[in-house]
Amino acid sequence: MQLKLISIVLILHCMEYTDCQQNPPRHRQHKQSPGVSWGCHGGCLTCSAANGCLSCKPRFFFFLERSGMRQVGVCVSSCPSGYYGTRSRSPDMNKCTKCGLSNCDSCFNKNFCMRCKEGYYLYHGKCHVTCPEGLIPSTMQRECVHDCTEGCEDCLNEDSCTRCRSGLYLLQGQCTQTCPSNFEPKEQLRECTPQVPCDVGEWSDWSPCSRRGKTCGFKRGEESRGRDILRQASPHADACPPTTETRKCVVKRKRCPGRRKGERRHRKNRKEEGQDSQQEHAEAGELEDHEELESRNKTEHRRRRGQSREAVLPTEGAVH
Repeated sequence: MQLKLISIVLILHCMEYTDCQQNPPRHRQHKQSPGVSWGCHGGCLTCSAANGCLSCKPRFFFFLERSGMRQVGVCVSSCPSGYYGTRSRSPDMNKCTKCGLSNCDSCFNKNFCMRCKEGYYLYHGKCHVTCPEGLIPSTMQRECVHDCTEGCEDCLNEDSCTRCRSGLYLLQGQCTQTCPSNFEPKEQLRECTPQVPCDVGEWSDWSPCSRRGKTCGFKRGEESRGRDILRQASPHADACPPTTETRKCVVKRKRCPGRRKGERRHRKNRKEEGQDSQQEHAEAGELEDHEELESRNKTEHRRRRGQSREAVLPTEGAVH
């Protein structure tokens, strides 16, 4: 009898467990829902189907977002406009807190604003409809700023500009049309920045003396050396100096290893041909000199014969 009662209890328990798995009640869903896996998304650490996120992962902020007539918890990496993030000792309890100033668009804490809503101007962490005396409202920045000098777009005071208008360049708190010597304009920053000179390394050692890619078989050749550019010059600075240079060199003539006998015989023949050519030119020159000397001798002989005839003619006239 006792065994039958135990069997009946086990069967009823099994039926209840199966029914719970197929149709889990609402309260049991809520107990199962907190966790990392099902139903949670984004930065949620725990959540429920009815209330959304219940806690957040580290570095996320918990924020109650309105959805119709109710609020749903969400986890965000940064708080929305009009709120600031506060961190607690427990990382899953970081939350977004509403700014204490209604006209503040973004705040650092409850009472210190960083950006005002449209129509208000920031001054010392507060939002004002009108700026204090000596300051003017900046619609773009939504701040109370100093009345800058002509050509200045933003400034610390009347004598110190922080940003110039288009076409002008900032230099030591003043706006100028052209940058002075040793400075160059930066269009995006609208500033005059110092020129960056070129920087080169040390010269390398001279290369071996060579000629036409060879290091033997000659007496006069060239050697070269180089250096690296360590830093390129800025656009308006002087260009970098030469990085390579060559010079003439003289070495003791040495025979190239591995030269074939035919090549040496060919060079010897060419040398002998050159000597023969020089000898032929010399002989031709001597022949020309000999012919010229003979021509001069013939001319001189004719001149002397003419003088002899002139001396004989008067004597023959006297005989007749």
